[in-house]
Amino acid sequence: MIRALLFLFAMCAGTVAAAQEFNARATVEAIRAEEDRLAVVLSQPVPWRVFVEADPWRLVLDTSEVDWSSADPTAVVVETDWRAGRIRAGWSRLMVELPGPMQVSQAWMETGDGTTITVELEEGAGPTGPLNPQTWEAAPPEEVPTTPRPRQTGDRPLVVALDPGHGGVDPGAERNGLTEAALMLRFARELSEVLTRRGHDVVLTREGDEFVGLRGRSTVARAAGADLMISLHADAVAGGGAEGATVYTLSPGNDSALAAEIAQRHARDDLLLGVEDVEAGDEIARILVELARAETAPRANALADALVGGLNGAAIRLHKRPRLGGKFTVLKAPDIPSVLLELGFMSNPRDLDNIASVDWRSRMAVAIADGIEAWAEADAAEALRLRR
Repeated sequence: MIRALLFLFAMCAGTVAAAQEFNARATVEAIRAEEDRLAVVLSQPVPWRVFVEADPWRLVLDTSEVDWSSADPTAVVVETDWRAGRIRAGWSRLMVELPGPMQVSQAWMETGDGTTITVELEEGAGPTGPLNPQTWEAAPPEEVPTTPRPRQTGDRPLVVALDPGHGGVDPGAERNGLTEAALMLRFARELSEVLTRRGHDVVLTREGDEFVGLRGRSTVARAAGADLMISLHADAVAGGGAEGATVYTLSPGNDSALAAEIAQRHARDDLLLGVEDVEAGDEIARILVELARAETAPRANALADALVGGLNGAAIRLHKRPRLGGKFTVLKAPDIPSVLLELGFMSNPRDLDNIASVDWRSRMAVAIADGIEAWAEADAAEALRLRR
């Protein structure tokens, strides 16, 4: 029933203007942002739109998917805070923070010897949001839950989505010249090798040092037909004190001050990028999402418990409350059991030493793989029981 409803909703979600097809993904050659002007130089024309959002005030440029990491750093001149990355399959977004209320006065694309999108701004509040038709050729489609992959029953390899947190313009926590983004990407690759050797299929939500929006990560996992997703982090918290591994599942509220602090930090980039909840403002979508989560939430909780069991069995140091819930956007995929794993905290010297240690990461990777397989065995047995 859930699958049928999700499929029906996906079919009826509405028709979006078709984007022009190009032979290859465009690359970014330069970004120049001044107080009242933005210029983005691309390798080729792309469908695009531009608008302003408030609270906080920011300029948003949507395009069909482009490679934001391709620009020479010397050709990126942006004096204010900015973010760029995939927001959903096939679509990218550039956000530039504005000093206050502003509006788009004119915007255009020049083609010929290269392609440049230019946006000029003027002071004062004007129309905001993507309904403002300030020169676009195609709008990014809303991401809706698609028909879920059949639940795994132990008769095929697992498809495991590993999500190395942060990346690109968002390095995450930083300590002693190390960044959370780089450490988690390295660990994701190491964990992927362990899982692959055990016969499982693995997909990474990012393969390099690039920014991917929180909901874009779920899109990657869904496109790969993932049976589960684990988001990998190693945050730093204000005032220190937190230590040990922690596993989070999605919760309507935050189970602790620690969960609230981390969830708020993780949500900041999607707030700035303006990525909205798929169910926001749509009662039908909200109901469909909740129906899907009624199945996946218990499975995610069981996955989190199995991971804690695997870590405990390998004598990995755990947080005093190793199982917590939080309002994490990256865990909101309604059709994929998803958890967020804090390997430790970069604000804790001992945890940081562990995460930088090859031997410790090897033990951690094996412990996680053991937890995943224990969960998969119980999950498959439950799926077969439900079929009967």
